[in-house]
Amino acid sequence: MRNEYLTSIIKQFEYYKMLGDKTFLNIPDEMLFWQYNNESNSIAVIVKHLWGNMLSRWTDFLTTDGEKSWRKRDEEFENDIGSKDELLKKWNEGWECLFNALNSLKPEDLDKIIYIRNQGHTVNEAIFRQLAHYAYHVGQIVYIGKMASEKWVSLSIPKGKSGTFNAEKLAKPRHNEHYTDEFLKKDKK
Repeated sequence: MRNEYLTSIIKQFEYYKMLGDKTFLNIPDEMLFWQYNNESNSIAVIVKHLWGNMLSRWTDFLTTDGEKSWRKRDEEFENDIGSKDELLKKWNEGWECLFNALNSLKPEDLDKIIYIRNQGHTVNEAIFRQLAHYAYHVGQIVYIGKMASEKWVSLSIPKGKSGTFNAEKLAKPRHNEHYTDEFLKKDKK
C-alpha cells in the first residue's frame, strides 16, 4: 500500500511540472531562449540545469551519490539548446527520472541515508531538498514566461479575481481533494 506521504510528495512535484508545462504553452517559442542580461538565465538554460540535476540526483537514487561523476554542471548554464523540441525532451526526461525514482520508493526507504556530494541526507530530507530546488527554478521559469508573453494566461488565480475565486470555492461543500489535484485535473482537460 502506498504511503500517503509519498503520494502527496509526488503530487507536489507533478504540480510544479505542470506549471512549467503550461508556461511553455503560454509563450512564443523564441522566448524560451531569451535572457534579460548576461548574468540571467533563459528558460532553456533553467530547463537544462533542472534536467542535469534531476538525472544526477535521481539515477540510482538509493545506491549512488546524487552528484554523479558524469554530470557536467557548469555546462548546464550554457545557452545551447537549439529548439523547443530539444528543450521539451530534456524537461520530460528529467521529470521521468524523478518520477521513476519516487514511484519505486517504499515507506521504509524514507529514513535511509543517501549522499549528495558526500553529505548524508535521509531520503526524506533529500526529497524536500529537491522539491524546494525545483520549485525555486520553476518559479523562475514562470516569472520569465510572464515577462515574455503579451497574453499571459494565469496559472493560478488571475489578478483581481481572488474575490470571485474564493466565493466560488466557499459556495461549494467541503471536500478532501488535495489542492494540487484540482490544478492537475484542469491540466488534463
